[in-house]
Amino acid sequence: MSNAMELLRLNLSRVRIPEPTNRIYKQECCISFETPKSEGGLFIDMNTFLAFGKDCVGWNYEKTGNPVYLHIKQIKKQVGEDRPLKKPTLLAIGVDGGFDTHEPEFEETHNIVILPDYVTLPFPSVELPEKVRLAVDAVLMAEGAERKEQITAWTADKKQISQYAMNLEQIKNGVTVPPSGWKCSKCDKTENLWLNLTDGMILCGRRNWDGTGGNNHAIEHYKETGYPLAVKLGTITADLEGADVFSYPEDESIEDPLLAQHLGFFGIDFSSLQKTEMTTAERELDQNTNFDWNRIQESGKEVEPLYGPGYTGLINLGNSCYMASTMQVVFSTRSFCARYYLNQDLRKAFETAPADPTVDLNMQLTKLAHGLLSGRYSIPAIQKDDIANDATSISKAEGIPPRMFKAVIAASHPEFSTMRQQDALEFFLHFLEQVERVNAGNPALDPSQSFKFGIEERISCPSGKVAYNRRVDYILSLNIPLEQATNKEQLEAFAKLKEEKTSEGKEVSSDEIVRPRVPLVACLANYSAPEEVHDFYSTALKAKTTAIKTAGLISFPDYLVLHMRKFVMEAGWVPKKLDVYIDVPNIIDISHMRSKGLQPGEELLPDAVAEDEGSQRLMANEDIVCQLVSMGFNQLHCQKAAINTSNVGVEEAMNWLLSHMDDPDIDAPISQGSKNDDDIFVDASKVDTLLSFGFQEEIARKALKASGGDIEKATDWIFSHPTASTSADMDSMSTSPPGVDAALADGGGRYRLIGIVSHIGTSTLCGHYVAHIYKEGRWVIFNDDKVGVSVDPPKDMGYLYFFERLDD
Repeated sequence: MSNAMELLRLNLSRVRIPEPTNRIYKQECCISFETPKSEGGLFIDMNTFLAFGKDCVGWNYEKTGNPVYLHIKQIKKQVGEDRPLKKPTLLAIGVDGGFDTHEPEFEETHNIVILPDYVTLPFPSVELPEKVRLAVDAVLMAEGAERKEQITAWTADKKQISQYAMNLEQIKNGVTVPPSGWKCSKCDKTENLWLNLTDGMILCGRRNWDGTGGNNHAIEHYKETGYPLAVKLGTITADLEGADVFSYPEDESIEDPLLAQHLGFFGIDFSSLQKTEMTTAERELDQNTNFDWNRIQESGKEVEPLYGPGYTGLINLGNSCYMASTMQVVFSTRSFCARYYLNQDLRKAFETAPADPTVDLNMQLTKLAHGLLSGRYSIPAIQKDDIANDATSISKAEGIPPRMFKAVIAASHPEFSTMRQQDALEFFLHFLEQVERVNAGNPALDPSQSFKFGIEERISCPSGKVAYNRRVDYILSLNIPLEQATNKEQLEAFAKLKEEKTSEGKEVSSDEIVRPRVPLVACLANYSAPEEVHDFYSTALKAKTTAIKTAGLISFPDYLVLHMRKFVMEAGWVPKKLDVYIDVPNIIDISHMRSKGLQPGEELLPDAVAEDEGSQRLMANEDIVCQLVSMGFNQLHCQKAAINTSNVGVEEAMNWLLSHMDDPDIDAPISQGSKNDDDIFVDASKVDTLLSFGFQEEIARKALKASGGDIEKATDWIFSHPTASTSADMDSMSTSPPGVDAALADGGGRYRLIGIVSHIGTSTLCGHYVAHIYKEGRWVIFNDDKVGVSVDPPKDMGYLYFFERLDD
């Protein structure tokens, strides 16, 4: 013991006492999914406050030289059947309190461990140096970084600074608030108490729907006095950002930048206070993450659970099913499996990661891949009745929580940072863009390239001449031609039945509903079908005309993702989800969709000259602009939307407008041709920088022009414009099609269906997402943390379909 204590004293310089603003990880290893409940427990680096499992802590010691760790181990308590139910309480956040969910209880032990020989000292102990005792106490008392990020994410929007905080009047009435022992001034409530920051009154909060909570005295006080701000006692600590300040006139939690001053007015020393109450965001989080999602898909069917490599579920973090379903399919592909699992181990990823591996996408993707594919976290956990040893036993796979991965992938996207439901398609595209960005220095290793393909649009004008426009994409988005339904007779009969029942005041039962069935081949044919482009400016005719546009693929990717456009606009621009079935075969052949470029005998449209561009520049269709303006959009934005969609129609212009609202140049005046874009100066060194990222020169120049020469904004512009091409806008596009990008994967046109992401709900931003994946000769359902053999895969109800190319 004396030698161990001496060793600890020799390493005291490597022990830090955490500040209130430090991020402290103590719930999950930053390299693996080990937790304090794991067999080896969790080791907290007492210098960086990062957490490591037993297999990984040695790697951290070798990389950093930090020898002192706090070891946390949780062991399940044996609890009898007659265990009394605990009374709900808000005290001791994250440890006790809340409603009894009958979850197993754990006994937690702590030790100081010194590497490399794993010399162990018990904690607590009065013999430990004071610095160590203070540091460990601070770590154990602090809110874990994992929990903090979850709370922050659950808050739908970032708290805004209140106008009332900056000029708050405080009344000098001699009130001094004690550090503890609070009670409502109008009743006996001692919990859920709020301090009014104007007069120092301590009053209870609102009454909950079930009768719990306060007696509404705090809000009644506001209605009587008009004093606007109150802070929840029990949420005030040295980290004032975590305090729950509420503005009654604004009816929301707000940020008070002068909170320290406002508390000091009533004699409150916030540096010594401890957290004992839930904030509003924390209460909402706990209520919503307990929702039972597993009843939504294939409910009522006996689903055989599956375990082992490739059959690990993802725990729902609260509306995270859009991410879980997408990532399960992504990691079932050979490209992502090879990049982040087969060809990269955890140790290698950690050694090349920055000092904080929790913010490194490469590290967190490797961690997620190993968590999903290794089978380490997909082992049946036998839960036995504590009383009857030979009674029922239940197999349950825990699944893994992708918290750190979500925090990293969402860092550059404000919507994915929240805990609201999101569009799985939008997340998939954002994810691939981030993967491509971090692999820009070594494209050969970039697994996102297996989804990328080229699209060529051919424009034919009445002059007989043509133009070609090329771009790259990750998904093929398909309209659903309802007129191609194969069950028209049944639909007509159902329409008559519905009309009859409606006239009788009756409703159609769910068993009687008939939905259109549209073959996938019809959707693909619709994509390639000729389409009219109105008000197209022809450089051959030097006038606006109606051109014909057709589209095809110039390369066939390793994995083809089809997006079904099930959400359309009804009259009055009300979004509606099409209630339709898509008949999807297991094998498709899209060889006929290959575009061949300029053909013998075709003549290209001449290049536009500067004077023509100035005088004959495409003008916005006034009908389209007026309709968009009537919906409340900005006039200039509407004109740009019409021009950039070549005046095709209101729906196309509106879609462009909604996806370009945040463009850096959205408020810039429309060029009238007095200054050609080529005349805008672009710094050559900045172009070179973007070229080093792997972007094409013309795209780089276009992005720099659109972003005022800012490299960071230009990069964001490129990734937010996946349809941007090296050509100019459609009315003045290049008539000399470039060669196919050699980096694009290509092969035959036959594909096999391997994955489906289906959606339940009226909007992509609500409801639930589930994945079905074809593995080892059978369909498997991935419903968050539930993984099992699929009884009835919804092949005709998919939102995203994933196909793998069949090599001849």
